[in-house]
This record gives sequence, C-alpha cells and structure tokens, in this order.
Amino acid sequence: MKALFSRIRLYIKITEMGPIARRYFVKNGFDGSMTMLGIIVGAWVVNVARSEIIVTAGLGACLAMGISGLFGAYMTEKAERKRDLKNLENAMMTKLDDSVITDASSFVSFYAAIVDGGSPILTALISLSPFIFALYGLIVVESAYLVSLIVTLVTLFTLGMYLGKIAKENALLYGIQTLVAGVITIVIALLLGAI
Repeated sequence: MKALFSRIRLYIKITEMGPIARRYFVKNGFDGSMTMLGIIVGAWVVNVARSEIIVTAGLGACLAMGISGLFGAYMTEKAERKRDLKNLENAMMTKLDDSVITDASSFVSFYAAIVDGGSPILTALISLSPFIFALYGLIVVESAYLVSLIVTLVTLFTLGMYLGKIAKENALLYGIQTLVAGVITIVIALLLGAI
C-alpha cells in the first residue's frame, strides 16, 4: 500500500497535477455548495415542508454535477495529457509507450476526474445532511433549513479560507469573500421568491 501511495505521489509530481487538482476541488466544491444553497433557499421560499423533496432534488443536482465533473474532467485531462505526451515524444524523437511519464499521464486523468466529480458531491451532501437527518426524524424540517443554511455558509467560508492559505494571503479575507457570495445568493433567491 505504501508503494502505491509513493507511486501516486510520483505521478502527481511528474504531471504537476497538485495545483490543478486543488483548483478542481475548490471550484467544484464551491459550485456544489452554491447549487445546494439555491435549491434550499428556493424550497424554503415556496414552503416545501417535506424533506424527501429537498433531498431528492438535491441528490439529483448532486449526481448531475458529479457525473458532469467526472466525465468532463476525465475527457479534458486525457486530451490535454495526450497532446503533451505527443509533443514530448516529438521533441525527444522517441515513443514513450511503457514509461513512467505515460503511466503518470494516464493516472492523473483518472485522478482529476475523481477530484472534479467528487468535490461538488461532497459539499452538496454536507449541505443536504440536515434534510437527510430530517428524513429519519432526527430534526424537524424547519430546523433543517436553518442548519443547512449555516452549514453551507460555513462550507463556503472554509473553502475561501483554504484559497487564502493556498495564495499565502489573508485567509480570513478570502473566507469572508466566499461567505459574501453565499449571502448574496440567499438575498437574490429571497427577492426572486418575493416577486
């Protein structure tokens, strides 16, 4: 198992996939949270009182984002990696069929797909979790709305803080910016609901 993880780290280093995977994770995690925020506020505005409706709509959106990310990232990364590999082969005037570079290129396409498809699913499930608890009678739907909004805003803030840490800048400021994006979404959804 240790050898497998060492090989994965080598593949990520060779392909310089680390920063790309971070971008995929944060961008699509943000998308997952914001999409769920829209669904939850929209459901609240029209007084949806059945948690199964919110969970079903949320899981449908979550599944669509995940599959889109999975296939979109895989196909995109695979095409980019194949182009880079062909350019490298042309520059070196040799085939690299059984090389670590070819193996790394193949692996990171899959790795990118998992990160890209998994991050919106993860953040969407975090946002939906209070409604899943409500399905099982652990909390009431009215409380699930409030808890979900809080959890989603905390998720957005955390993603912003992570971005700030990556940028080596003020993480709190980044967190506040992503939090503000969430609050703006809530306000707009509420205003649309009032029309």
